[in-house]
Amino acid sequence: MSSQPPIGEIQSAIRSAPGVPVIRNVNWGGLKTLYVKEVRRFFKVQLQTVWAPAITTLLFLIVFTIATGAKSPVQVGGTIVPFADFIAPGLIISQGMVGPAFANASFSLLVGKIQGTIVDYLQPPLSTAELLAALVGGAMTRAFLVGFICWCAMALYPGVHVTPAHPLAILWFGFLGAAFLSFLGVLTSIWAEKFDHAAAVTNFVIAPLSLLSGTFYSVDRLAPAFRAFSHANPFFYIISGFRYGFLGTADSPIMVGSIAILAVDVVLGVTCYVLLRKGWKLKN
Repeated sequence: MSSQPPIGEIQSAIRSAPGVPVIRNVNWGGLKTLYVKEVRRFFKVQLQTVWAPAITTLLFLIVFTIATGAKSPVQVGGTIVPFADFIAPGLIISQGMVGPAFANASFSLLVGKIQGTIVDYLQPPLSTAELLAALVGGAMTRAFLVGFICWCAMALYPGVHVTPAHPLAILWFGFLGAAFLSFLGVLTSIWAEKFDHAAAVTNFVIAPLSLLSGTFYSVDRLAPAFRAFSHANPFFYIISGFRYGFLGTADSPIMVGSIAILAVDVVLGVTCYVLLRKGWKLKN
């Protein structure tokens, strides 16, 4: 009788050939580890990453409601609503969520390139999709956390009503908006070579589009040329749809805005995936 072990046991003891992946499906352990790392990173400096943007958003609300009057009416989609109720949802999404999402996503890879630790993101056994999902997931977590804090504080602020009328619309457009800025942040961190480049995108792209998106005014009151510019601004559809979740009315068709932002998110996501897979400005 032969004392040789079965062929199956011999094959199971042989290590995979070089270049053959051992993890052939989703590396859930690695994905979770990187996601938790991203969340813990901004939690370690939560005074700057969470509470500071939340307080800034509340200061915007206080200043504008005092300056214009909390009861001043605004017409939105043919419905008259108090100014405080109109501005609060826009501040939550435009100041409290999209800014932190972009800041978080644009930091990780950029600081890795500057400090020479980018290998910590590229070397682990994570696929391109898993790396992108962890980076975007961490940024969106920060966005929803800051947004939730802002909503809780505004709910206690006198004269402001932020009771959800359509909770699913709030979650959906919050998700689309946070994903949009997260993908844009990852794209910026891939392209940027120093912090000045990321700051330039914040100051000359994010801030103008956010402030000129109907956060503080209804676009129906604008001249036709400026109204057309607002309708070409993706932030407008994010804010309009998010505001619809609270007021039940919006400046634009909800379905059109949803499809438009979803399409932009898909394009940005695919672009980030392709650039990460090629290692553009990361492996050079």
